[in-house]
Amino acid sequence: MLGRSGPSRTAIFRPENLVQNALHAIANLCFTIFVIGVLVFTIIAATSEPWDPFFHPSTKITIFLTSTSNATFQSDNTVVRTGEDFAAANQTAFSTFINVTDNPEVIHLMMKVPIDRCKDIHFYRFGKPTPGPKENTCDMAWQFRPKEEKTSAFYKDYRRFVVKRLKNCKLSVVRIGDYHSGVNARKKHKNQKSGFKKHLAGRSKVVCLFLFGKAVNDSLPVVESENTFSGAKYLIYVGGGDRCKNMDHYLWSFLCALGEAQYLNRTLVVDLTICLSSVYTLSNHDEEGKDFRFYFDFEHLKETTSVLDQRQFWEDWNKWQRQDGLSLYLVEDFRVTPMRLSEVRDSLIVRRFGPVEPDNYWYRVCEGETESVRRFRRPWLLEWKWRRLMEIVSAISSRLNWDYDCSYRERIRSKMGGDLWNENSEWYSETKELNSGIPVEFDGYTRASIDTEVFVRGKKQIETFNDLTNDCKNGVNTCNTAAN
Repeated sequence: MLGRSGPSRTAIFRPENLVQNALHAIANLCFTIFVIGVLVFTIIAATSEPWDPFFHPSTKITIFLTSTSNATFQSDNTVVRTGEDFAAANQTAFSTFINVTDNPEVIHLMMKVPIDRCKDIHFYRFGKPTPGPKENTCDMAWQFRPKEEKTSAFYKDYRRFVVKRLKNCKLSVVRIGDYHSGVNARKKHKNQKSGFKKHLAGRSKVVCLFLFGKAVNDSLPVVESENTFSGAKYLIYVGGGDRCKNMDHYLWSFLCALGEAQYLNRTLVVDLTICLSSVYTLSNHDEEGKDFRFYFDFEHLKETTSVLDQRQFWEDWNKWQRQDGLSLYLVEDFRVTPMRLSEVRDSLIVRRFGPVEPDNYWYRVCEGETESVRRFRRPWLLEWKWRRLMEIVSAISSRLNWDYDCSYRERIRSKMGGDLWNENSEWYSETKELNSGIPVEFDGYTRASIDTEVFVRGKKQIETFNDLTNDCKNGVNTCNTAAN
């Protein structure tokens, strides 16, 4: 046993012992660093002396308490106010402020006041209020129909309201603006220029019949498919001496053609381009290229009967006529009555008129034997004036405030209508759009149509005493003489 020696140096450096020895060495080093760190922290804590004014002489304490310098915070000299301070200072401001666009009480009041003041119209729909340019002002639009109107069209007006809170805390509409005053509630239309003039300034009485129309759908009808086109029956008038005649002549002939189409249960193919007679033009010459839709309500016409634009018809006819075997029946004598044509089964009936007047007038078809047929009538109820013209009529009537007299013709010429058809008007923008961007002249027939309608409304107003009498309640020339 005495001859056995300790572990050899080579055993310590064997590979299997190297990892274990390294771990022990790292653990000892970490422990040594920790002990040194604790020792250093203890020495610093025991020997440090933080600056505390209360452990210094009284002079330093006084300097500390009276010092105004502070590297962290800035001095604040503002006065803290409580709720009582704000209440007194802002009582007036809060009492006058009114939320005019989101307050249900205000909105209800703005609807109620026009209804109460305007007894001669029916209100149907009010738009969403929009803020006005000043505090407590609000613009609102509404749809309505005058009581004397027997058409199904709706009209639109928009006004500016001034709302005020009274001393008893109740809300009141202190003023309703004039014609087209609520421009913020107006819906902009395509190609419409901004900027409107104020009219009738200083007028205290509310005028009720201010019209501004909703969008008019004057688009041309389009055939949905080849099957739809080939399955329908058509009637077209070609040629004749009605071109460039006065508008009464044109309507008399046009309604004859429309009546025959309805009698035969066919679609009337119409030429929407009109030659305006020289009696209506500033040039004193006949003018081609006028659009039917400048003068008459095409939207109402296409919704109440079957019509198709001539150019669209011939495009479809040339496209499908041969392949679908569509046939044509030609009539060149106006004495061929609609009753004789009721048995025709061809897809298209063409009435062609010659060059000799007066036998080449369209309305000759509706004379003679045709007049005695009960089922055949000219559909006068389908011929309405264009809605934009009727809005001008109603706007002028409202400005006159039903004060009709012998000087009306001069008054409308001088000051009562120019802004209704100038370049800022709906009439101007929409006729320009219908005319491929070219401005349209406010011609003599348009003026005559407006004058006639205003006169008729005034005549009805006078004869019926604004519908206050039972014997005249149905309008002009309907008074019951037996009731007197």
